[in-house]
Amino acid sequence: MLGTILWIIAVILVILGIVRIIQKDILWGVILIIVGLLVGPGGVSIFT
Repeated sequence: MLGTILWIIAVILVILGIVRIIQKDILWGVILIIVGLLVGPGGVSIFT
């Protein structure tokens, strides 16, 4: 259950990061994508 929630949060963060980059807010976009990859269970999860 926790893995699914983390995966959903990670997807949302990456999508928001991509939207920020498209809106020319590159710094926040990169930060959101990196945080999304860190939170996601498929990446380097900060919770393990």
